[in-house]
This record gives sequence, C-alpha cells and structure tokens, in this order.
Amino acid sequence: MCVLSKPEGADESRRELTKSEREVLRRIDPGSRALVIASVMLVLVLCSLLPWAGSAAGWQVLMGQADPVLKVGLLPRLFAINSTIVGIGLGALALITRRWIVAFLAGLAGVVVTFEGMIAIWSRQTSGVESPSIGLLLAVACMAILAIQWMRIVWSRS
Repeated sequence: MCVLSKPEGADESRRELTKSEREVLRRIDPGSRALVIASVMLVLVLCSLLPWAGSAAGWQVLMGQADPVLKVGLLPRLFAINSTIVGIGLGALALITRRWIVAFLAGLAGVVVTFEGMIAIWSRQTSGVESPSIGLLLAVACMAILAIQWMRIVWSRS
C-alpha cells in the first residue's frame, strides 16, 4: 500500500500563498481613474476659493467666518466640512494606501456628502437672502464625480 505524504514545507507554502492572495484582494489599482480623481480633488480645493453664498468664499463658509447678513446656516458649513474630510482627506488616503476598504468608504461617504451638498444648495435657494453661488454648485458636482469614480473602482474589484 502506497501512502502519499506531503513534502516538507507544503503547509507553510500554502499559508504563505493564502496570505499573498488575501493581500492582493485587499488592494485596488485605480489606473487612469487615479488621474481623474486627483484632478477632481484639485478642483474641489479650488472651489474653496470661489464664492459659495453671496460673496462668502468656500473657505469662509468652512471656517464659519461668512458674513452673518448672508445667513449661511448649518447645512452649507456641514457640507464644507464633510467635503473637505471625505473628498480630499479620505480620497487622498485611498489613493495613497490603495486599500479596497478605504476606497469603498470614500465612495460610500462621497455619496452621502453629495446628498448633503444637494440639501445645502436647497437651503441656500430657500433662505431668501442669497442663492447658491458657483463654488457651492461646483463643489457638489466634484463630490458626485468623486463618489462615482470611487464606486466604479470598488465595483471593478467585486
């Protein structure tokens, strides 16, 4: 009767291979989308220099330094904070680490922040003081593009 035995180190090789497979599955390769994402992130940064509500620039809304007469309110400021954290911070982290989970969080949070931005636009339209300016509109568009790009990268790995 012939008994097949495992060669020495087979279990160790299998564990090492399994570890390598898991590492590959955790990583993303954004490819040419990385350039699109980085460009949109740059435009999002530039949106903070443009007016968001009346003459108040995006950075003034972000820091809470907008003119009180404009009645900017909480929603545009919340969008400014979250678009900075998610659009720039989490997006940069996802590009640097190339981890699937970080890209997934950037896409999912990007969708939420895009809806926040749409509500911020609505709040400016119904404020009766000043309608939303080009910076706010462009920032919401940037967040929508970022969310779509991140979700396309995430779905390509599924």
